[in-house]
Amino acid sequence: MNRITLRQDGSVVHNGKTVESDPLMFLSAETDLGEGYTLRSYFRMFEKYEVLSHLNAFFSTYMEQYRSSPENNCVYDGFEYLEFGKTVEMIGFPGRPRLEIYCSLYGVYGNDTSDLRSVQLENILDMPLKLGRLKHIVFGDKVDIFEFDTVFTLFEFIDSMLWELSFHGTLMACSLRI
Repeated sequence: MNRITLRQDGSVVHNGKTVESDPLMFLSAETDLGEGYTLRSYFRMFEKYEVLSHLNAFFSTYMEQYRSSPENNCVYDGFEYLEFGKTVEMIGFPGRPRLEIYCSLYGVYGNDTSDLRSVQLENILDMPLKLGRLKHIVFGDKVDIFEFDTVFTLFEFIDSMLWELSFHGTLMACSLRI
């Protein structure tokens, strides 16, 4: 499998060389995050490779919010870093069991993870972002969660991050101001 690294400046690196154009050929590549990678780095990738912004219909809304945010010091004191993880969950037993596979974005402080629902995008852009492990939950038993190393593709990272951001915080246009 091809392997790429996403750098803090938004660039995609393959075999030690920065990809100058056509990042679409790396959508199925195993993706690592380089040193110092932040949520801001994620948005810088779209500035550098505009074609990637066409992968998700909601992208323009988040890009506008990113561009209107301060240029630095966008951190939230309640987290040490953000983690993007994957979950495989077996649910529906007894009854019709099913398997759901999904990605999550959450804040981490010490050994605790927290929702980002009430945190605005502008408050987490400069938080370090790391890739987490796969969590396997069997029939809702959150006590015995198994964790495994896993792989994230570039497409999965791009699309799932935007999906997760759509559930966290509120868009500036939807915020109530008093």
